[in-house]
Amino acid sequence: MTPSPADLKIAPERQIRMKIALAQTNPIVGDIGGNAEMIRRHMACARRQGARLVVFPELALVGYPPRDLLLKGGLVEANLAALESLAAETHGLAAVIGYVDRNTSGVGRPFHNALALLDGGRIVQRKFKTLLPTYDVFDETRYFEPGPAAVVVEIDRVRLGLSVCEDIWNPDDPDMVHLYREDPIRELARAGAQAVVNISASPFVLGKHATRLRLVRLQAATHGLPVLYCNQVGGNDELIFDGASMAVAPDGRLMAQCRDFEEDMAVVDLPVPGRGAGQAVAPADAVPAEALPRQGVASLHAALVLGLGDYCRKCGFTDAVLGLSGGIDSALVVCLAAEALGPDHVTAVAMPSRYSSAQSLADAKCLAANLGVRFETVAIDAVHRAYEQTLHDIFSGLAPDAAEENVQARVRGAILMALSNKFGWLLLATGNKSELATGYCTLYGDMCGGLAPIGDVPKLMVYDLSRYINRTREIIPEAILTRAPTAELKPNQTDQDTLPPYDLVDRIVELYVEQQVPLEGLLAAGIDADTARRMVRMIDRAEYKRRQAAPVLKVTSRAFGMGRRMPIAQRYRPCE
Repeated sequence: MTPSPADLKIAPERQIRMKIALAQTNPIVGDIGGNAEMIRRHMACARRQGARLVVFPELALVGYPPRDLLLKGGLVEANLAALESLAAETHGLAAVIGYVDRNTSGVGRPFHNALALLDGGRIVQRKFKTLLPTYDVFDETRYFEPGPAAVVVEIDRVRLGLSVCEDIWNPDDPDMVHLYREDPIRELARAGAQAVVNISASPFVLGKHATRLRLVRLQAATHGLPVLYCNQVGGNDELIFDGASMAVAPDGRLMAQCRDFEEDMAVVDLPVPGRGAGQAVAPADAVPAEALPRQGVASLHAALVLGLGDYCRKCGFTDAVLGLSGGIDSALVVCLAAEALGPDHVTAVAMPSRYSSAQSLADAKCLAANLGVRFETVAIDAVHRAYEQTLHDIFSGLAPDAAEENVQARVRGAILMALSNKFGWLLLATGNKSELATGYCTLYGDMCGGLAPIGDVPKLMVYDLSRYINRTREIIPEAILTRAPTAELKPNQTDQDTLPPYDLVDRIVELYVEQQVPLEGLLAAGIDADTARRMVRMIDRAEYKRRQAAPVLKVTSRAFGMGRRMPIAQRYRPCE
């Protein structure tokens, strides 16, 4: 996977070489002891492979993002003590480790997002992150004070330029959005770095790996330096980190690549030009095509499985429960859960009412059998009728509407929560992004749950993922894929009774939510004025529901949740 000396166009006597390991770890936020032990295991692995230096991700000791856990007494001190302990073990193997340092200047935020170079039993160098993101899901200036742009350290005659995550995201490229005045990588090159080390915790977004690869290649080519990029992997709350750490040569070619969506280590025998020797030229990519990160729907599937599994594992759940209606959304969620947790750890519950079709129940049962998950049927008709009878007098004289329909959803939610409480199972909400956007979901009903695995997956993408799951054999019955979407809360109901077609819903959600295109922009894009205004009203007015929703696994550029902070009590009405 790495170039041999014969492949390099530099005289051997002018070359400096260093074997470097990229240790792509999956930390648990706040588990300082566990994360330190994970680092030790990877250090031992790097030693066995003959590495001189091993590089770990951003905040590898604390886990990213720690958020207000940083304000808990003792956490930062514990991570500093662990760093000192790890430093004492670095004889013959140097390590670059992300951690949290104190800001001792007396001015600014209390902490630094930092990395340390450990070698020879001590901390040789510290580097504080320069560019602190405050957009989307990031809020680093809440906690961290920035540090200087250029920190270069020499190890075995190799001058390494040290950087942390966002520091690499402001290249000299007019096609990229520039949020900062500084370019830390340019400053490292000017300070004489011979290679750039970047430790990252860069969350997954569909299509982001291609952007990230282009960025790293651009920085390497612009400055004529190899770039070693080590990214965190794993799920932490809403965020999913895909890993895919890489080493890129000065001409932009891949020298090493870690696998995506799992812990991994890649070792590269890094060729570094001696001073005045000129630039090394790497051979063709040293990474086979099958080892490259997944793209498109395959990457989305892997991300959701990892995010769901890690959420359960890191929160202490071994099992999950969900309502399996015979519809496409719950079908996808049960498939993801079975893969993430194992079919023996998933319980699917059908809860038919008098409006449920026999076909829906049969399809749900077939799907559960195909997956090998536990399947239970709990009829809700008697409970539903009891609710109707209880409410009869107070509802007297009023026409039936969504209130009566939503009672069914809330009965189902109560049953599922009872099972969750009784057996300690995590309840998975099965709503998709299109439903959360439009408010086509019931508070305390189908929105019940501790996690919404597909809450950032638009409806049409739900179908794409479901077909991907069926790529080798029929797991999800074809009838689920072809039936018109329906909540089955009244006779002959379909989603399109009250919603535009889902291709139009998803297009508007992408424009209005993800791209933040205003109403005027929707009209300019050719969307019917009445439909655009109606959808904008639905999206804006459903904010109170989304504020009470389960955490959503983020897979698009703008998910509902921590990265989208809209007020509930507000009177800006662009469509009225």
